Amino acid sequence: MALSRADLDLGAKPITGFAEHRRVVEDLIEQFRAIPADSPVRLAKKTSNLFRARAANRGPGLRVDGLDAVIAVDPDARTADVGGMCTYEHLVATTLRFGLLPLVVPQLKTITLGGAVTGLGIESTSFRNGLPHESVLEVDVLTGSGEVVTAGPDGPHADLFRGFPNSYGTLGYSTRLKIALEPAPPFVALRHVRFHALGPLIDAIDEIGASGSYLGETVDYLDGVVFTADESYLTLGRKTDEPGPVSDYTGQRIYYRSIRHDSTAPKRDRLTIADYIWRWDTDWFWCSRAFGAQNPRIRRLWPKRYRRSSFYWKLIALDQRFSIADRLEARKGNPPRERVVQDIEVPLDRTEEFVSWFLDALPIEPIWLCPLRLRESGRPDDADRRWPLYPLEPKRTYVNVGFWSSVPMTPGDPGHANRLIEKRVSALDGHKSLYSEAYYGPEEFDSLYGGAHYRRLRDIYDPDHRLLDLYSKVVQRR
Repeated sequence: MALSRADLDLGAKPITGFAEHRRVVEDLIEQFRAIPADSPVRLAKKTSNLFRARAANRGPGLRVDGLDAVIAVDPDARTADVGGMCTYEHLVATTLRFGLLPLVVPQLKTITLGGAVTGLGIESTSFRNGLPHESVLEVDVLTGSGEVVTAGPDGPHADLFRGFPNSYGTLGYSTRLKIALEPAPPFVALRHVRFHALGPLIDAIDEIGASGSYLGETVDYLDGVVFTADESYLTLGRKTDEPGPVSDYTGQRIYYRSIRHDSTAPKRDRLTIADYIWRWDTDWFWCSRAFGAQNPRIRRLWPKRYRRSSFYWKLIALDQRFSIADRLEARKGNPPRERVVQDIEVPLDRTEEFVSWFLDALPIEPIWLCPLRLRESGRPDDADRRWPLYPLEPKRTYVNVGFWSSVPMTPGDPGHANRLIEKRVSALDGHKSLYSEAYYGPEEFDSLYGGAHYRRLRDIYDPDHRLLDLYSKVVQRR
């Protein structure tokens, strides 16, 4: 196994084992019991990867720092037991020691496994492995009634297992997740394929999804970037153990800029598997440019340890707290800016329509593309085993479109651009992730995110409604 500079710098924390994990969970249950019965329950978290505004914390919260560990790895069964607050940075560093990786690793290091399952996640393996929650074999959940239940695809709590994804902690908190792993290659060989129109790019995604290859070469990883309507790219990754030189995008070179080229032939590149996994984190995709971190003179002075998404997030939090960007815009005589930070999914056959509309309607570039398809377990009831709070259709290819920027605010309508996006996505039979601002009315939200099913689960697992309900949390931002 070839480890990257990131692995050598980070190292992996010790695997804690089940005895220590049980002690942490027992402490968590005691904390829950100490909260007055008429008080709401929340987590006492210092950090978050959410981009929507949140109400000020009130009352005591559950301390969950002890859930940040890898509990066990079984290299023969290719599984890992992991605490709900364990970051993918720690999880990947640990599993790579065994030559294994989670089936889907979201792009940013500080995303937690529990967060990716209860709030969804995606990456370039999603066209073959689906979403992170689909590789969960079982999950222990601290419910709103204060008990820990083990939920799996079968058994007495299968309803919670299916309804947990996209519940954002409103049906309970994951204390342990058992996930499937897959072999990790030492290297990933990349082809950056340029397209001069969106239609051929969509056709290529369809071909890769059907055959697992493109122009006679296997595709194990697939995502893309759209710069303009006539300049877009698919990056096709292939697992390889062939030794050879690799690129480094953790220093002065910037990954997303390396994708661009004018040639009709694909541009080729190679990365270690760990550097591939975290290729977007160094510059938070391309968002580090907002802080000047892509300016060569500033970048040379910017400490390497601060060239990562978690630090940029701290800068964003400061801006949200003190309205720094809006104040700077006001000094220039400009209106405040509306944050447009979203990931949406539309069916493959509607993707060209959405992207074309988006490029015309909003001055944001580039945008990210990530195809996905729900995993097929091979069970005869696959079609009936959907995820009701994020109801994508089995056997249908979708494309996640990610855009993370801001636009001038429309006077008197601070959510104007985001509402336009919501309407367009719904019209194209799509959904959007709920980690950022949402403006849906209650009825539309119910229809899109399994409202009736969610309320049944809430009445079962949180009968006293001590946890905030989903609509209040993600739309009303209570």
